[in-house]
Amino acid sequence: MGDVKPVRGNDGGGEFFAPVLQPASREGLRYRLYRLMFHHESRSERNFDLALIAIIVASVLVVLLDSDPEVKARWHFPLYLAEWVFTLLFAVEYSVRIWVVREPLRYARSFLGIVDLLAILPTFLSLLFPASASLTVVRILRLLRIFRILKLVKYSDEAGLLTHALIRSRRKILIFVMTLLTIAVIFGSLMYVVEGPQHGFVSIPTGMYWAVVTMATVGYGDLSPATGLGRFLTSMLIIIGYSIIVVPTGIYTAELARTMRSRGRVQLRCPQCSLGEHDDDAWFCRKCGEALPHVDNNA
Repeated sequence: MGDVKPVRGNDGGGEFFAPVLQPASREGLRYRLYRLMFHHESRSERNFDLALIAIIVASVLVVLLDSDPEVKARWHFPLYLAEWVFTLLFAVEYSVRIWVVREPLRYARSFLGIVDLLAILPTFLSLLFPASASLTVVRILRLLRIFRILKLVKYSDEAGLLTHALIRSRRKILIFVMTLLTIAVIFGSLMYVVEGPQHGFVSIPTGMYWAVVTMATVGYGDLSPATGLGRFLTSMLIIIGYSIIVVPTGIYTAELARTMRSRGRVQLRCPQCSLGEHDDDAWFCRKCGEALPHVDNNA
């Protein structure tokens, strides 16, 4: 009888960040390229990731250097040539990724698929706007090349973990943001009444801007209270800001810790007590001690 182990489930982190894509073929060059681009276990797969990271960093560096007038004036042609080399490399990579997956449209519509497309699209679109009147449009399009740096996130094993924790805490963070907006509306309205237009609070939205800046303890100084009551309200808002500024950090940290604790577990339901989560190497239920169902990998 072969080795057995508990039925493993999905850890839940990756699918939020990118879809689980299946290979278009299980053999031949197509499958080898799929493994090379979408897996990270073997040395060749890791070397491919490292090489692609180096190319991405170099391409972003070219974009940064190209934005400096002095560097561009001296090295315009080498930078322009390097940009096209990087664009063609990314275009080949994008085309191969589309070719090796079973559902190309699913990959193309995913977050990482869109990022891959943004890595090549601006340079090609700039060819459609050669007229001098459209230079501003070209500049905006070419700025999108900086999104190539987003390609780096899919080569980090921890990116899915961080994203999963952020998504799990989204409702708590949304409630926190809504609470902040409520406080900003209340204090902005109060300052509009107390200080008035003569002290710069010309409208309630202006008062809300002041409230947000004050709660964040930034204090630009472009708006400041001149009356005693206004200063009292400002002091209250600063204390409120210091009290709640760490709340979103605590929410995210708690969800991150929870996600990390559950990362080494699988979705496996106990037949006795119906507990649905266990350690990935568990043979018995951690609650009632019942033997967990197993599968024979060599069957």
